[in-house]
Amino acid sequence: MSSIPANLRYAESHEWVLDNGDGTVTIGITDHAQEALGDVVFVELPEVGRTLAVGDEFGVIESVKAASDLYAPVAGEILEVNETLEDAPETVNESPYEDGWLMKVRLEEASALDDLLDADAYQAVAAAEE
Repeated sequence: MSSIPANLRYAESHEWVLDNGDGTVTIGITDHAQEALGDVVFVELPEVGRTLAVGDEFGVIESVKAASDLYAPVAGEILEVNETLEDAPETVNESPYEDGWLMKVRLEEASALDDLLDADAYQAVAAAEE
C-alpha cells in the first residue's frame, strides 16, 4: 500500500491538498496515483492567475503507460506552479508529497477543505482500486 500522509486532505481523483495555514493550499497527486501511472515523462500545468472551480481540469500528467487529466480538488486562484517539473517530471514519482507538488492555490473558501477526504477515507478509495 502506498503512503498516505495523515496531515493532507484528498480528492477521489487522487489529488492531495496541503493546508498552508494562510488561506492557500499546495496541491499534488498522491503516491497511489503516481504508482498507478508509472514513470512520469511530462506534466502540463496551468497558467498562474487562472481561477479554478472544483472539478475543473487544470492540466495533464503523462507517463510511459498513459496520460491522465488533473482535476482541481478546491476552488481558487492559482498563485504558483512547480516549474521544476518541466525539466524533471520524474520528481512526481520520486517525491509526490514534497518536491513533486503541482501548484499552489489561494482558496476561494477555507471550508472547501472540509469537503475533501481524510487519509482513512482516501485509503479506502485507493484500496478499492487495487
